[in-house]
Amino acid sequence: MDRAAFEDLVDRALEQLPEWVLDALDNVIVTVEDRPNAEQDPHGEGILGIYEGVSLHDRGFEYTMALPDRIVIFRLPHLSLELPVPELEQEIRATVLHEIAHHLGIDDDRLHELGWD
Repeated sequence: MDRAAFEDLVDRALEQLPEWVLDALDNVIVTVEDRPNAEQDPHGEGILGIYEGVSLHDRGFEYTMALPDRIVIFRLPHLSLELPVPELEQEIRATVLHEIAHHLGIDDDRLHELGWD
């Protein structure tokens, strides 16, 4: 799948979000990259996405004039799963939701408890 088609699936996942979630993404950029770099995936686990920023939960009153946070969805690790397009679309949606949860302040332990990992 080429990058444009993959980006369309990411866009579709974002379009399906409830309005209150979209409002919470006011200062967040969602982007697609082919693969994580060594800093993003230091253990080479083949992560599917990453949230880079300060979660809403951890921001204090002094948090102003900051650059936008980023959610990065990685194309090649998703494609390496070799899923049919409908299942790939579901996996992308799950990854987008997972990274948005981090932006909202939900950590991996809580995501695991909720069955979102």
